[in-house]
Amino acid sequence: MTLTVTRGARGTHAVRPPASTNARARRRLAFVATHAVAIALALMFLAPLVFVALTALMTDEQALTSRLWPDSWNWSNFAEVFAKSDMLGWTLNTFLYAGLGTLFTLVSSVPVAYALARFRFRGRRPAFLLVITMMMLPPQVVAVPVYILWARFDLTGTLWPLILPMLLGDAFSIFLLRQFLITIPREYTEAARVDGCGDFKTLVRVILPMARPGIAAVALFQFFYCWNDYYGPLLYAQTNEHAWTLSLGLASFKAFHSVQWNLTMAATLLVTAPVIIVFFLAQRVFIEGVTLTGVKG
Repeated sequence: MTLTVTRGARGTHAVRPPASTNARARRRLAFVATHAVAIALALMFLAPLVFVALTALMTDEQALTSRLWPDSWNWSNFAEVFAKSDMLGWTLNTFLYAGLGTLFTLVSSVPVAYALARFRFRGRRPAFLLVITMMMLPPQVVAVPVYILWARFDLTGTLWPLILPMLLGDAFSIFLLRQFLITIPREYTEAARVDGCGDFKTLVRVILPMARPGIAAVALFQFFYCWNDYYGPLLYAQTNEHAWTLSLGLASFKAFHSVQWNLTMAATLLVTAPVIIVFFLAQRVFIEGVTLTGVKG
């Protein structure tokens, strides 16, 4: 960059010329070239969401055409979705399922993961291998006997057969938490024991505050799983419309309004919006928890 020397009444001084337009253009091109793959992937993932949002604001007639931009913005489509379906009830059921499921999973999985990560006992490795084996077991394998069990307790037609088993822990959550907890130095727990803390107090006062990123990651994984679960509600709650979740209700809504694609897309946007909002609000801690999860045994 060159300096221009000017003369005035008070003497000579240097004037810095404005930034070159070509330099800015080169920096932009360099940024695009460096992040070309990331930009292309972002566009690929955003394109379907934009298409759903635009279709949700169209009229019935335009939704069946090839035009991609709405001729008029019909925000009343969202109100019509609530009027033609029990969207509010499905949402409450989904929050009940996802909220209690996430809470029960954390309460039951954290102590097991802590024991596998910190305690030395006979059968520790076989127990960990059993957890890994349960991760690979498809739920459809045990669907029939488990369904018969819940039918004998007269709980079919509700969401409790999906919520109550989470009090017994989740294999994937135990594995992820265990892998995170072993990355915490043992000096912290040893110092807590020197100060007179027992195992439970050490877990509550020392380990849990340091394991917040891992716990948040597990909570988000479980919340998203329950929110998007279709197989479980279809199996247990199909006969009771008052117990339907959003995934099951959306499939039913699509079947009844398959021609009205604007309403179907509006309902789809309403179902996916809370998940997207939750992820972006907790994105930093979620990525931190996943990144810091170790792989050593």
